Amino acid sequence: MKLQRATLLGLYAVLELADQPEEQLSRTDIARKFDVSSNHLSKVMRELGRAGLVEAVRGVGGGYKFSGNAKRTTLMDVISIFESLQVDCPDSREPGKDTAIGMALDLVFGEINETIHATLNSISIDTLLMIKNRSVKAQNTEDSATLEETETF
Repeated sequence: MKLQRATLLGLYAVLELADQPEEQLSRTDIARKFDVSSNHLSKVMRELGRAGLVEAVRGVGGGYKFSGNAKRTTLMDVISIFESLQVDCPDSREPGKDTAIGMALDLVFGEINETIHATLNSISIDTLLMIKNRSVKAQNTEDSATLEETETF
């Protein structure tokens, strides 16, 4: 599955802001962290704001804050702001669509779509942040062990 750049930026921004709920982050800070254009991120942040997931804070020290509910907001909630996830089924005018093979493919593609949607609807922002934190902790533990091994030689 390949997501559009705006979708990925939306996910990055929402996750970064939700991971630091007490902080306001500027568009520039977020763009710099993920090495993306601040102008492109601006459009993404506007869409996230319209969806009620981020709030723009104006003035000195302004920026963006996560305004959604991290336990209830799912990956699919963010993704659906920017695109529709569907495995393309053959168009009804496509040759072979009405054959047994065409109908079987249509059935399989339908099941793939259901699986994708069910999975993305089941993973909340909070859950993904817990996964990230576990991963970071494991990486830090691994780095410490490697450093200790290096120091003993």
